[in-house]
Amino acid sequence: MSPHDLRDSLATSRPYGNFDLVKRVKLDFTPVTVSKWKSRVTGLTVVHLDYEAPIVNGYFTVATEIFDDTGCPHTLEHLVFMGSEKYPYKGIIDHLANRGFSNGTNAWTDTDHTAYTVSTAGQQGFLQILPIYVDHILYPTMTKAGYVTEVHHIDPKGEDSGVVYSEMQGRENTSGDLMALRMQRLMNPPSSGYRSETGGLMEALRNLSVEQIRAYHGTYYVPHNFSLIVAGKLSDGTESLLSVVQDQVEPSLIAHGQNKGPRPPGWKRPFVETASADRGPIAKTVKETIEFPEKDESSGELMIGFMGPPTDSLLESQALDHLGTYFTSSPTAPLNKEYIETENPLCTYIYFNEDARATRNDLFIYVGSVPTEHLDTFDLKLHESLKRIAREGIDMERMRMVIDRDERQVRSRLESSGGDNFSHAMITDFLYGREDGSDIEPVLNESRLNEQLRKWTSEQWVELLTKYYIAPERVVVRGKPSAATAERLEREEKARLAKQREVLGEEGLARAVKELEDAKAEHERPIPKKILTAFPVPDVKSISWIPVQSKQEAGTGRKPAGVQPETPLAEHVEADGEPLPFFVEYDHVKSDFVTVTALLSLAKLPNHLRPYINVYVGTFFSLPVNRHTGERLSHEDVVNKLDDETVSYDTSLGMSGLVPESFRVSLRVELSKYEAAVAWLRDLVYGSEFDRERLQISVAQIQSGLPSLKRDGNTVMDSVSAGLLFDESSTSAAVSVVPQTEFIPRLAEQLKEKPKEVVAAFDEIRKILTEPSGVRFSVAGNVLDLPNPRSVWSKYFSRFLPEAPLAPVPYSDQTLSAVGKNPSKKAIVVSLPTIESSFVTYTSKGVLGWTHRDYPALRIATEVLSATESYLWRYIRGSGLAYGAYASAGFESGLVMFSLYRSSNSLKAAEQGATVVRGLVDGSIELDQTTLDAAKSSIVFGVTRSVSSPGKAAVMSFVNQALKGVPQRHNIDMLERFSAVTISDVLCALRTYFLPLFDPASSVVVSVTAPGKADEVAEGLSAQGYEVERRSLEVEPGDEESGSEYESGSGSEYDSGSGSESE
Repeated sequence: MSPHDLRDSLATSRPYGNFDLVKRVKLDFTPVTVSKWKSRVTGLTVVHLDYEAPIVNGYFTVATEIFDDTGCPHTLEHLVFMGSEKYPYKGIIDHLANRGFSNGTNAWTDTDHTAYTVSTAGQQGFLQILPIYVDHILYPTMTKAGYVTEVHHIDPKGEDSGVVYSEMQGRENTSGDLMALRMQRLMNPPSSGYRSETGGLMEALRNLSVEQIRAYHGTYYVPHNFSLIVAGKLSDGTESLLSVVQDQVEPSLIAHGQNKGPRPPGWKRPFVETASADRGPIAKTVKETIEFPEKDESSGELMIGFMGPPTDSLLESQALDHLGTYFTSSPTAPLNKEYIETENPLCTYIYFNEDARATRNDLFIYVGSVPTEHLDTFDLKLHESLKRIAREGIDMERMRMVIDRDERQVRSRLESSGGDNFSHAMITDFLYGREDGSDIEPVLNESRLNEQLRKWTSEQWVELLTKYYIAPERVVVRGKPSAATAERLEREEKARLAKQREVLGEEGLARAVKELEDAKAEHERPIPKKILTAFPVPDVKSISWIPVQSKQEAGTGRKPAGVQPETPLAEHVEADGEPLPFFVEYDHVKSDFVTVTALLSLAKLPNHLRPYINVYVGTFFSLPVNRHTGERLSHEDVVNKLDDETVSYDTSLGMSGLVPESFRVSLRVELSKYEAAVAWLRDLVYGSEFDRERLQISVAQIQSGLPSLKRDGNTVMDSVSAGLLFDESSTSAAVSVVPQTEFIPRLAEQLKEKPKEVVAAFDEIRKILTEPSGVRFSVAGNVLDLPNPRSVWSKYFSRFLPEAPLAPVPYSDQTLSAVGKNPSKKAIVVSLPTIESSFVTYTSKGVLGWTHRDYPALRIATEVLSATESYLWRYIRGSGLAYGAYASAGFESGLVMFSLYRSSNSLKAAEQGATVVRGLVDGSIELDQTTLDAAKSSIVFGVTRSVSSPGKAAVMSFVNQALKGVPQRHNIDMLERFSAVTISDVLCALRTYFLPLFDPASSVVVSVTAPGKADEVAEGLSAQGYEVERRSLEVEPGDEESGSEYESGSGSEYDSGSGSESE
């Protein structure tokens, strides 16, 4: 077929090779074109979401139905990455992906499907990896060795391990997993695949065999049950994609005899054409209580299930989504007001959700942190509340606001992520949609559905509410915390392991050890260099960067920030009024929106006030406000007006994972609302009233949510670790879960007994936060289309912010403790009854700042260690010792870390980490050029992703210039420095910064582990030379501090997470 014929076939409905066009939809509300193709020969489905973006995303999806709890779908997901027919080497798929401007591959297994993912910067690496990835998915090696390390084995101590086993060990007895599984059992009949634990229950995993997994693969991993969903821009459009699939994928499928067409004889579409589709109404209301292990028995969880609308009832599904938002989206929402926004909250959240299923969808209501004394009656009370709302009718003004805001947020998401927003909808279409593609356009066009819903009356909304949440029978699952269950599980696990060791005996244990060692040896077969080098690294110049114009004004009387380029933006800003006496940076990108941000320094805050910041953040948008106009708004008026006028609003400590010693507040609005956003910023910062009742409600909410935070191993580890590394001047440490467990109850009492003192404390906090020297503002978005970009700031802020010297950015290294400045010898082992695995972090001194001469080499070194299928992955995850192992560097704190996530044997995992670093440094483990190339390529992907939308690019400009003090394009410009890093540079960084992590003389350790493992971990660390402190997190509050980031707001897409600061 000639190139002209190919293009012509794509522009019409003519076939392309084996592929027929099923449906093409050009969306009229966003520049995205969706095309769905199916091979008439193999049945393979290809979907392309075509839109402008620097990142190409792939979701390669298999419908996975199973009728037991063996976990075949999940275990198979893991085995796919262990090698394939054409590429029979463990992890080669990630080695190749990392070379192609990616950060490796990934996957998830849900109740009804498994999706294999990859994202690349640009198309070259994506199209190179696609046929190799398909070979792994459809023709994996599925060896016994892969099963042993990746799924389940018995370690030298006679304990069960394996990557999948460790993952499920960390999940199986959590409240969420226990409740969800029981709900699945009660909602679905015995013949349904929806009843199954697709992740695999531990007992089933211990008895699973690789033969079972192979049999499952042979049934479901077939081309006619497989969809390649690709989202992003390809140089020749969909032709680029189809040509690769036609020329490199289809011949392999046909060679395997998989050319039986879209519907081979006897094939039944999973879920849709099997017994799982038999989903009648719930016959009668069922209520059950599930106990989960937890020594703090003060609060539990609730899950209520209903049978939802037919799968193709799109209007009802959209309406139910709005109804859930109407009930729970803000402090003024009806259910939040009644259950959460009170001095004695009955829960911390209520969340409505709909899951797509065959025949009829599932509807769920999730309720968090319910006081145990109310667990048994909560569902009845909630049912009465819904009946009362139905009697009183729906507030149509509020519903209008909900729908309008949804429209704005959809537009904002489309600008941020383009067609990738529709990738999950296309997975659902593959699983449950009509095979002729007729569902695609209606599903994606939410605006059309909203047009219809705007015409609904209160009676229609009440009818919907009654039909699905009031009238029908339901399933209620209560999750009740139980100290006795925690003790029983620990006792039973010890007894089971003792019995297992007894049955195995020395001979059986030796066989298990040999099986594991043989499996590891098989995996260590080196990948031939010629295979890796045949996969070319793309050219960075092929990436198209989003242009950003920037204008920074430090404030009159202050030293200007370097040479400011003459740009149309600079002219536009300078033409609008006089220069301002305070700091504002304008970052212009092409956009329909603008985000205004205030960043306020916490550096001068007295230490005794730092624990209050959690409440300050939590109440920021839900206090009464005195507006600049003289009008006083109640907290309900504030929330309702913000919801009506903004796309999103939120607060946090820090920005983009940096400067946690600052308070950030952001409002994202349409361009026409720019001045309104600046006015709101002024009123929220300076005009809020610290109302005693509102403060009590916020404190009560935080207090009721603390037990669930204490159940999370990673959250507790972060808190204890930062309490060790940072001193009392660290705000982010003071607001973390362990110290807050002690502080919040005291504050609740203080509000009752001495409320004026508490209000005075918050007034003092505001006074210090708004000192002119510590205030910085950001305007990010379409600044050139704003008529008055600068003068509106003068109008609302000049009287509050006179000329003053600009204080330095408050970096977290200024709050390090003596241990944080010189990590040595200290180890803390925390016993946590809610987990069955370990969460561990080792910390040592690293590099401070983003311009340090070792910065490029250290960045590359972290990638070399932590990349998917690189050294830590292979030696630790590959040996089944932990679900995750990572090296990271904090350039703001000047620390380096080695972390273990859900480790089944943390001492052995850390030993393997040390083996890797020492081996690389002494040369016994080779660091070759292909590994270095892959690490550099992964960093290219990370940089591209960090600026992949207009909003992200504008934020990065501010972060670089205003926070890091580096040039606007620092991340992009550093790519040249990264490319110059040599193997010897990386080895030097490993020797200097990572080797000390495994020496007690130059490192500290925090380990949060199951009670049954605590003695062993403490003894092991002590034997290594650490001075071990033992702690146990019980019902009573502990002590310590640390680094969780608390946020409040309206679900902003603004990048404010507390992730790694290494970018």
